[in-house]
Amino acid sequence: MSVIAPAILADSTTAYKEQVDRVTGFAERVHIDLTDGQFAPTFTVGTNDLWAPAGWTVDIHVMAHDLAQYVPKLVALKPNLIIVHAESNGDPLAALTQIKQAGVRAGVALLRPTVPRTVEDLIKAADHVLIFSGELGRFGGTASLMQLEKIRLVKSINPNAEIGWDGGVTIDNAYSLVQGGVDVLNVGSAIQKAGDPPAVFAKLQQEIRKTGVLG
Repeated sequence: MSVIAPAILADSTTAYKEQVDRVTGFAERVHIDLTDGQFAPTFTVGTNDLWAPAGWTVDIHVMAHDLAQYVPKLVALKPNLIIVHAESNGDPLAALTQIKQAGVRAGVALLRPTVPRTVEDLIKAADHVLIFSGELGRFGGTASLMQLEKIRLVKSINPNAEIGWDGGVTIDNAYSLVQGGVDVLNVGSAIQKAGDPPAVFAKLQQEIRKTGVLG
């Protein structure tokens, strides 16, 4: 069954706490974004500032080039999943291996221009493949449903990969994304900028669960 994972993308410890507070009480699985100011043009809080309420399933999405700087610190936190970008100037394959050897699930994110067959080795090594349709280092972006075609290509390389989606998830497209094969819908601004985050989360849950009625 697909899940909604509220996203946290904060440039200060104050903003980080505010975003955590907005989704505490209803979030179960959460997507935390980290950026380095290079791979992504903005800076977020660093690895030392990460924390989460007890009971959360935490996925960490690393938008950075220097993976060797991030990965050892993140695996020590023992999250559910660490996602690195196929397009990083670091060594994504080594990072995936290091993450898995630490007993943490490993994910690879693909930007819009990246064709799955060009990064087959990374997809084969990953537990999770994130289809990225957003704006690096920012909430928002557009959910380009043309990117759903990548899911078929990814599954032909790694049939067991969990599929995530990042960028532009809303109440209006959540059902289509799940129908297209997305397992984890990472939702940023639609929840974080909502006047009533719990109500939006509940509506998103209702939308993705419609698939259970149809088939």
